[in-house]
Amino acid sequence: MEAANPPIELCCLLRARPGAEQEMTAYEDKVLALVPEHGGEVVSRVIGDGADGHPHEVQVHRFPDQAAIDAYMADPRRLALAGERDRTVAETILFPVSIAK
Repeated sequence: MEAANPPIELCCLLRARPGAEQEMTAYEDKVLALVPEHGGEVVSRVIGDGADGHPHEVQVHRFPDQAAIDAYMADPRRLALAGERDRTVAETILFPVSIAK
């Protein structure tokens, strides 16, 4: 029997636009609520103050495969919030990681 592909784990660093920190957190609350509907999981989410150039949020996600990520990214409810995202998020850095056991 062939082993299943391991899940895809991603780290997301988010920087808010100046003065929009709370609004960015509210936006993220909305879009992250959609992740489980696409088979994903928010493994960790931490919110900081963004001082000294650090991200305001750091998230770790786990998805079963690329198709699940693509479905989440294309979710019409998520896409409908693009204006809110553009008003609140200054920078997003997304990259693959391996969660240490």
